[in-house]
Amino acid sequence: MQQYFSLTGNLIQKDLQNLGARRVCLMTDKNLSQLPPVNAVLNSLAKYGINFQMYDNVRVEPTDHSFLDAIKFAKKGEFDAYVAVGGGSVIDTCKAANLYASSPTADFLDYVNAPIGKGKPVTVPLKPLIAVPTTAGTGSETTGVAIFDFKELKVKTGIASRAIKPTLGIIDPLHTLSMPERIVANSGFDVLCHALESYTALPYNMRSPCPSNPINRPAYQGSNPISDVWALHALRIVAKYLKRAIRNPEDREARASMHLASAFAGIGFGNAGVHLCHGMSYPISGLVKNYKPKDYNVDHSLVPHGLSVVLTSPAVFAFTAQIHPERHLEAAEILGADIRTARIKDAGFVLADTLRKFLFDLNVDDGLAAIGYSKADIPALVKGTLPQERVTKLSPRPQTEEDLSALFEASMKLY
Repeated sequence: MQQYFSLTGNLIQKDLQNLGARRVCLMTDKNLSQLPPVNAVLNSLAKYGINFQMYDNVRVEPTDHSFLDAIKFAKKGEFDAYVAVGGGSVIDTCKAANLYASSPTADFLDYVNAPIGKGKPVTVPLKPLIAVPTTAGTGSETTGVAIFDFKELKVKTGIASRAIKPTLGIIDPLHTLSMPERIVANSGFDVLCHALESYTALPYNMRSPCPSNPINRPAYQGSNPISDVWALHALRIVAKYLKRAIRNPEDREARASMHLASAFAGIGFGNAGVHLCHGMSYPISGLVKNYKPKDYNVDHSLVPHGLSVVLTSPAVFAFTAQIHPERHLEAAEILGADIRTARIKDAGFVLADTLRKFLFDLNVDDGLAAIGYSKADIPALVKGTLPQERVTKLSPRPQTEEDLSALFEASMKLY
């Protein structure tokens, strides 16, 4: 394993030299800073005399405050290249740091998604960013999205622009071997929902409005023939390998396959977008009370992103299936359902039931109630979902506040 990590470090060193990098920012988090993937990169940069500074204060599930701290570090360092080694939290933080260091006069809300921020297009050139994911979930190495908790509103939002996509992504499956069981599971649930949501999203030719200038086009275009290929491929890998990857940390085939699935799904949803599972997940994470998940070495309450997304998936796909029910049935079949006698009008129930069985088999918390929410929280959860138009408008079925309330209520208990 150590030899493989050294090879990864050498690749980064050569890429940085090819990019002409002279002053590099290495971003990671406190936990990863002690683990082989980061050590390999550190050793390589030192060995080849590359001038770098390490920022290891990335917060798991970043906030606007943690983004701003990383941005301050990046501005002060005047870096000409960035390396992010970690999960989606690290890579997203590094994207934001690169963006605002490259646009030093911008206000923080300038690039944050509307309606919370101004959603301005990115017109400044960014520095090269090499992303090295160590989880198999977010696909952040492939996307132009950076997500964070906006503390003032207690809701997740983000920045979305093709301009912040990493220059390179290095997919090294051995980086995932140290992931504990629940982190593998929750990361994998993110891949699952990326694939399902992008495949069932509003089609690209039905999305509106259509900006006259391409720079104003949203990062998420709606489902399309190209994103469909990536979404279905990722979904098939999840169906075959996720349970194996969770249950056996030594199953390198499963861990490697899920690492690739994360990137594949990232390419798919990074183009097509996601919809209700993700839109509803942001307040679920942002309004967390006292929940602390197993296997996460953190000093604050959090709902892991993949868990916050997947807990609403049975209710969401039961709701959306009346639009394009054949896609919902196809997804259910990939995940193991026998659809030979299924009626098209039952597509949503078939997929929802398939997802419940999948989650039950993997010991997933029994709905939102199991992570600290009750019916009394539904109005706040709905309120936190409403600003997430960047993704909720990609739902194939439009939704009212009453619909959202019903979906949250249906997600309180899964089994």
